[in-house]
Amino acid sequence: MPGDVSKLLNALGLIAIDLVLVAAFVDQVWLHDLPCPLCVLQRAAFIAAGFGLALNLVFGPRPSHYGVLILGASAGAAISIRQILLHIVPGTGSFGDAYLGLHLYTWAFIIFTVMIVGGAILLLADRQFGRPEPWSPRLSPLPLAALAIFALVTAGNLISTLLICGLGFCPDNPTEYLWFG
Repeated sequence: MPGDVSKLLNALGLIAIDLVLVAAFVDQVWLHDLPCPLCVLQRAAFIAAGFGLALNLVFGPRPSHYGVLILGASAGAAISIRQILLHIVPGTGSFGDAYLGLHLYTWAFIIFTVMIVGGAILLLADRQFGRPEPWSPRLSPLPLAALAIFALVTAGNLISTLLICGLGFCPDNPTEYLWFG
């Protein structure tokens, strides 16, 4: 896989993560559906996985960067499946609204699984790691936009989590912002 294709696929992957995190913010801000502690951890796992893709965009593709992606997505999948199992028991209810018949934590599990498989497939493309030309530090508009949005959404998640949880534990079922309530 040539470097340009690798850069494009990593940028598209990071944009997908950006869209997931932006959608979570839309759900939180406009629909007033504050994230539970497991939801906050899932967002952190998306950020960790996105960090692996961001490393590939900035420093060039490396197996260790894909390892960060796969580890972040694996942690997110484990957290998501935990939340699915908490709400699968009849009578326990669910957290948040369903979209297209599935709750956000179920969608998160599906996306994390796709990220694990996608990262593993990209690891199989050995030619991206043995490039004779040096990795260009110049980024085209698409990877640059993906990185900028990722940085903003990551900062927004940090601020949001601080507003909901403060410096302590997050409430089990948050109904208001701790610092604005």
